[in-house]
Amino acid sequence: MAAAEPARSRRPPADQEDAQDRDARTGRPARKAAARKPPARKAPARRGVTGTAAAMRAAVEQLAQLLGRVPESVSSLRPTEDGWEAQVEVLELERIPDTTSILASYKVAIDKEGELISYERTRRYSRGMIDRPT
Repeated sequence: MAAAEPARSRRPPADQEDAQDRDARTGRPARKAAARKPPARKAPARRGVTGTAAAMRAAVEQLAQLLGRVPESVSSLRPTEDGWEAQVEVLELERIPDTTSILASYKVAIDKEGELISYERTRRYSRGMIDRPT
């Protein structure tokens, strides 16, 4: 069996570095100046939530702030005359095993600008429970 080759250094040996790339005071390689970023532009004025993805993000973010819990998923989203309505699933009580954890479904209303108008818990259930046809 052949011996493994030693790992190669990614940096050139010190004697091959340019003198300009070394800090005169310490003898260490000089830090490269970071590329300057252009000045940040002001955020455009909110013109409203135009797409389903933006509406879903708005519903999830605002509900998470109010409840102090991170939503698990958005189970439905539909446009309304006043904005959007979503059903958001939230983990309310984590248990072991995971199938016994308690989730809740919240009905969330968002206006055309993406601001939360109202929310309501419509149902609580265990993660392992399945819906039965009515």
